[in-house]
Amino acid sequence: MRVLVLHSHPVEESYGKALYKQTLESLQKAGHEVDACDLYAENFDPVLSRHDRLAYHDYPGNTALVKPYVERLKQAEGLVLVTPIWNFGFPAILKGYFDRVWLPGVSFELVHGKVESRLRHISKLAAVLTYGATPFRAFVAGNPPKKIVKRVLRAQINPLRPVTFLAHYDMNNCTEETRARFLEKVKFTMERF
Repeated sequence: MRVLVLHSHPVEESYGKALYKQTLESLQKAGHEVDACDLYAENFDPVLSRHDRLAYHDYPGNTALVKPYVERLKQAEGLVLVTPIWNFGFPAILKGYFDRVWLPGVSFELVHGKVESRLRHISKLAAVLTYGATPFRAFVAGNPPKKIVKRVLRAQINPLRPVTFLAHYDMNNCTEETRARFLEKVKFTMERF
């Protein structure tokens, strides 16, 4: 299976980067063809410009500036997000990826006023997230990233398929042991993706 792994952490020597590397390694060990998309390393431009917004509904012209990313998404059979959660949301670069790449004609199409998915070729979805907040604080805030992964992305891909959701909460108070346990959980889970 061809798996697109989206990563959005700017620091090379970070726990987030270690999670990304472990995810890639485990998926490859499981026999998957991995498309590693490190948005920072690739200098992805997350800004949805005025021009982008004006051309938003004009498929295929709307894909001109992000064509390589569109092609990678269209070729994916699995999708894994590896990202920190900042202020109960995705980093701007990942949000910009969704705004600029998941376009009409690419991820969905409006048919008689209703949204129809164009991502049914993706059969598996997973997220590996880190939060500064505790699980309780994330719950009280409504945990928007979890809802986006388990509801919005899932609905666009296949609402009947399960989603793998892995989160290390309370990174502000984590220890070497909690990080090692979570890294092992990611390894185990991704080897079975």
